Amino acid sequence: MNRRAWTAARRGTRPPAQRGVQTGGMELVTDETELRELLGEPKPAALAKERTRLHALDREWLAASPFCLLATAGADGTCDVSPKGDPAGFVLPLDDTTIAIPERPGNRRVDGFRNILANPHVGLISFLPGRGDTLRINGRARLVRDAPFFDRMVVKGHRPVLAVVVEVEQVFFHCSKAFLRSSLWKPETWEPGAVTGRATICKTLERPEADVADLERYYGEEYAAGLYRTPS
Repeated sequence: MNRRAWTAARRGTRPPAQRGVQTGGMELVTDETELRELLGEPKPAALAKERTRLHALDREWLAASPFCLLATAGADGTCDVSPKGDPAGFVLPLDDTTIAIPERPGNRRVDGFRNILANPHVGLISFLPGRGDTLRINGRARLVRDAPFFDRMVVKGHRPVLAVVVEVEQVFFHCSKAFLRSSLWKPETWEPGAVTGRATICKTLERPEADVADLERYYGEEYAAGLYRTPS
């Protein structure tokens, strides 16, 4: 992005349309008209599928889903996408326009939570292993430290100390093309050993003073055993 466009973005304004803007050898798209010329208009059905309330089919999906991604952005535009996972049904519908996501013990960076405090707008994609389609929910989030529904979120004795409550503004099912192109759910394409292991990554980039053997143990059975135990 050139300085003019960057400044306009920071101020919440849009610069005049500029065609053929180049930076670093890249030709940029700088306005929606040009974007539409490249990608075309959405089909009416793609627009019409948006809803503002949960349907029984959305509830069915959430009850079966063990994993989602939660996207947030801070007041300055800084973004974060955080994975959330638990036994199927962990994203809890409170009513037709509200869902709650429990927080579990983690690294305590709270990047996404700090974003929510500054900017409540969030986006969520819910996955079902083996399915190419996904459920997308966008809305406004609040951080809740306790509520009666927390009792319904207990897993292996862990009652969350925090939940993200999202007021649904937009919900729809997304097509499976990305999953088909990537062959994501085809086990024959999986190569977990094609890249450096987690312990070595940690040793190289995060904890150079640690012993690799200790890290291997930590990221093995010890790590799995502590999933619902708050780290000291």
